[in-house]
Amino acid sequence: MDGNRVPTGNHVVTFSPPVTLGVIADTHVHDRYHRLPLDALQVFRRAQVQAILHAGDVTHPQVLHQLAEVAPVYAVRGNRDFLLGFRLPPAQEFQIGPYRVVLVHGHGSFWRYVVDKVAFFAGRPLTFRTLENRAHTWFPHAHVVIMGHTHVPVLRRREGRWVFNPGSPTVPPSLTNRIPRTVGLLYVAPPGDLAFEFVLLGERA
Repeated sequence: MDGNRVPTGNHVVTFSPPVTLGVIADTHVHDRYHRLPLDALQVFRRAQVQAILHAGDVTHPQVLHQLAEVAPVYAVRGNRDFLLGFRLPPAQEFQIGPYRVVLVHGHGSFWRYVVDKVAFFAGRPLTFRTLENRAHTWFPHAHVVIMGHTHVPVLRRREGRWVFNPGSPTVPPSLTNRIPRTVGLLYVAPPGDLAFEFVLLGERA
């Protein structure tokens, strides 16, 4: 996965604007947190999302079933998705109006993840800038890359291209408890207006 592209799902999913999509990542249900928070589901219900994009580390099929009660779910494989095995693709592409959107977790290949983990324990944690650079290298055709992995909500634009991390609704980043629980929303309106939103959730239950 460290070549020019990460393999994606078998087909491109198309949405016609206007569309509102829920964006979530790093739920870590049962491996690091006991359940999917209800307030995350409420955000997506209130926004009346047409679909929900999960950027990996689902960790339990129950999460996908709960999200599917709100809207159709598209999810990709994270480094902790052992129970889901190869049921989830490494990445998934979408065409939304004029925009090509890619959904990916961001950890790369198994060996890339091992190298990053060794660097973390050596005091050199993975930065979002590194993930951003990888996203632009892996998906040079994408207007928007949605990523997870760091549990930190971040939106960056570079040379007209976006990288969007919705953060985590359950687990703060490894180095701090100060990052809030969040999910994201992606809006596309005709003729091509694009907007992103972070939604802060309440205190951990």
